[in-house]
Amino acid sequence: MRRAFLAVVLGAVCMPGCRQDMHDQPKINPQAEARFFPDKRGGRPLVEGTLARSAPVTATPALTGKDDAGFVRQSPLPATAAILARGRQRYDIYCSPCHDRAGTGQGMIVQRGYKQPPSFHIDRLRGEADGYFFNAITNGFGVMPNYAQQVPVLDRWAITQYIRALQLSQHASLDDVPEAQRATLGSDTESR
Repeated sequence: MRRAFLAVVLGAVCMPGCRQDMHDQPKINPQAEARFFPDKRGGRPLVEGTLARSAPVTATPALTGKDDAGFVRQSPLPATAAILARGRQRYDIYCSPCHDRAGTGQGMIVQRGYKQPPSFHIDRLRGEADGYFFNAITNGFGVMPNYAQQVPVLDRWAITQYIRALQLSQHASLDDVPEAQRATLGSDTESR
């Protein structure tokens, strides 16, 4: 008797949730007329620039870091202050934990036991093409994971340019500084 009473009470509580109008919502069926739109078409045209998920992506050097000869020698982005600033910001977020802020490979993760990456300042990496760094960021290298999902294409190129700036900062000479700006460096550089 008690079970029957509980079943009736439970049924009464649940019945209001079983309404058919949830299944009978107004919708536009494919290829059906839709009075809502001025052209009366239910099937809407694609928004400009829409790509199907299965659509092949054109493999351009700007998207892959490679051309017919191998890695792209120079970044497709112009070297501007804004791009270098963006590259530095993204580098500090994604790269400095392992590579450190100077690019020597002594980041905090390495100090806690992670495998040390090579310094960006060794001759081999200073001689690599820009596409090499872009490709390493995109696809990963060794124990470095790929960052294709986290870092957009333009930011990968900006990081690449910032790495080049780091390399130049560690291996620049006074001759690399424009004559007009040498005076602002101070007297300690005159003895070099």
